[in-house]
Amino acid sequence: MKKLIFNTDNSKTTILIRLMVGAVFLSEGIQKFLFTETLGAGRFEKIGLPSPEFLGSFVGAFEIVCGSLILLGLLTRLAAIPLIIIMLVAIATTKSEVLAEKGFWEMMHGSRTDWAMLLGSIFLLIKGGGFWSADKTLIKNGA
Repeated sequence: MKKLIFNTDNSKTTILIRLMVGAVFLSEGIQKFLFTETLGAGRFEKIGLPSPEFLGSFVGAFEIVCGSLILLGLLTRLAAIPLIIIMLVAIATTKSEVLAEKGFWEMMHGSRTDWAMLLGSIFLLIKGGGFWSADKTLIKNGA
């Protein structure tokens, strides 16, 4: 089981995906606490999600923790799972209305970052943290 979690390849370019995904989620998570009315609980309430105060903090905390883990390349595959779920919910709750009201191209334009974060997270789930990751160091040292 440990090998499945920590195993990764020797790709030195995976760090680029980790930097993008990790930095965006870390930043977005922090902003959910800094700007609660527009990006945290207020946003969640506006789109009709239940318990917006709880969900805003819950999602923000996961984005901070998982974004940090992705940046370090530690437990990369496990950290990617909640981020994939967050992005699927974000797309379903915010982009379906845009699709219905403004059409496909407006929805695609508005969801470009969502798709990039979703696909980057799926990539990390599949590939792991890459050569320059804590996962690689741990597996090399017999974790």
